[in-house]
Amino acid sequence: MTDATSSPNRSALVLFSGGQDSATCLAWALDRYDAVETIGFDYGQRHAVEMGARESVREEIARRFPDWAGRLGPDIVVDLAGYGALADSALTTDRAIEMDAQGLPTTFVPARNLVFLAVAAAHAWRRGIETLVGGMCQTDYSGYPDCRAETIAAQQRALSLGLDAEMAVETPLMHLTKAETWALADELGGDSLVELIVADTHTCYRGERGVLHEWGYGCGDCPACELRARGWAEWRAEAAS
Repeated sequence: MTDATSSPNRSALVLFSGGQDSATCLAWALDRYDAVETIGFDYGQRHAVEMGARESVREEIARRFPDWAGRLGPDIVVDLAGYGALADSALTTDRAIEMDAQGLPTTFVPARNLVFLAVAAAHAWRRGIETLVGGMCQTDYSGYPDCRAETIAAQQRALSLGLDAEMAVETPLMHLTKAETWALADELGGDSLVELIVADTHTCYRGERGVLHEWGYGCGDCPACELRARGWAEWRAEAAS
């Protein structure tokens, strides 16, 4: 992975889902790059609320952080519904969220990050952007093999070879716990950014937006909500000590 401060290209493309991690990555990129664009993927997610959260987060970041607003560039959403149908996971079809016979959660969408990075790289190359930013993390995660640092490093190498041009992949959350991700948001944007992430991002696998918990909206018992809530509790406990 490259260091953004040493990159001759001061623009970045953030893989942006509208969730806590990608919102934190967007803030991270806006704090470091002169120009930041976003890309999202409609792969047939069961809950359209995720796509709505993307728009809300971008609008709120621009409203709350004027310095970042001037750096925030265009957004694009790519239709990958065909891929999502092939993936056949609990995120795209009505299936129980559980461990499958291979020892992976049924929320695993096969090679999702590899597909997203390849499509994002194609767009970035056309836009003259040499850095992708993604929220992949191997510390607090559900065991997805395409979230591992070695997977992302291999994909970065493949993209650079396939494009015959350097394509950096930045993963600022790779080695952070969820508590440390909350702490990073606080470091980047203080209470305003934390409040934005709580109220406007969406992480819940079930798409629940009926109850606002102290850590955000969600069902409270799916793996994504449990991880987010646990990270919040750990971060708040550490901040109070």
